[in-house]
Amino acid sequence: MLTILLVIIYISFISLGLPDALLGSAWPAMYRELDVPLSYAGVVSTIIIGGTVISSLNSDRLIRKFGTGKVTAVSVAMTAMALWGFSISGSFWVLCFWAIPYGLGAGSVDAALNNFVALHYKARHMSWLHCFWGVGATLGPYIMGYFLTGGKPWSMGYRSISFIQIVLAAALMISLPLWKKSPEQGREEEEESGHLTIKEILKMKGAKPILTAFFCYCALEATAGLWSSSYMVMEKGISPESAAKWASLFYFGITFGRFLNGFAAIKLSNKEMIRIGQGVILFGIFTILVGRGSTFLGAGFILVGMGCGPIYPCMLHETPKNFGKELSQAIMGIQMACAYVGAALMPLFMGLLAEYVSIKLYPFYLLAFAAVLVGTVERVNRIKGSLK
Repeated sequence: MLTILLVIIYISFISLGLPDALLGSAWPAMYRELDVPLSYAGVVSTIIIGGTVISSLNSDRLIRKFGTGKVTAVSVAMTAMALWGFSISGSFWVLCFWAIPYGLGAGSVDAALNNFVALHYKARHMSWLHCFWGVGATLGPYIMGYFLTGGKPWSMGYRSISFIQIVLAAALMISLPLWKKSPEQGREEEEESGHLTIKEILKMKGAKPILTAFFCYCALEATAGLWSSSYMVMEKGISPESAAKWASLFYFGITFGRFLNGFAAIKLSNKEMIRIGQGVILFGIFTILVGRGSTFLGAGFILVGMGCGPIYPCMLHETPKNFGKELSQAIMGIQMACAYVGAALMPLFMGLLAEYVSIKLYPFYLLAFAAVLVGTVERVNRIKGSLK
């Protein structure tokens, strides 16, 4: 039963990844048509991820009331509806309206599925699970680039992804009986989930640095993905059509990195893989900083993506080990919320920097988050190591 459910979770994460990179790849074409400043991409992104923060913080309550299967299916259906709304939006404010269900569709299911896998599967499965998210995130901008290169409007890219999401939502609805066939497992998870307030969580040893690490990691990943196309167009002189396709290499790097990480997890610990990933990120940022030409830049974005590959799933998988199985769901929700806040706010600030200072700051901005990430992760390792 766990094997069948894992396949369903993989499919769910493809659906989570598909829309995540669309805004960044399409925005160089969208903001001109919508007649808004370049920095407004950060506004839309903030609304989307703000919705995920709300649903993530309520994930434990939703899962207890409706079950993981129903929450997953309904969330994918909400995302499909929002993507269709994007495709028919003729103004920026209508786009903002549809961004609300877009964000609400992701948060609770993300926290629930990540905790489920952290509790019941080995680290390699967590990496491959997020690899499937990367499959979706890689395909999204590639599909958008296909329509833009062919002279089609950006709305066609959103519409095609919404059709895929509808099919995935239907498949999840059909699979609902499978989620109901393991009541013992559901009771076990319910017993393991602790009830903690945010204040109580922050008092736990290692909680503050790990929450900061999740904030910084997702700030780095979201900023790298959202502004990659704009950086290539405005700073490196690459056409919007080509930049949309080259931007997908960042998500390809994440996908490939997590695929390799699944095998590396057989021999290496989560801590070792996180450290390797951090080193690759730093090298990739340097490549983007000094790179000239689309090939060199593409290599830089692949490296940053590959470095990101192991970090997020390995940090998630360490949650029950660091804080105990009985508290993992409660802490997982807060970790996901911090991750989403970082992904929501920091790309917005990058947009303001690009608008009012210079988009040249993009690689330095990424470098700052990478540095804090390294420091906070090592802080958690020291704290948890001293408690053993």
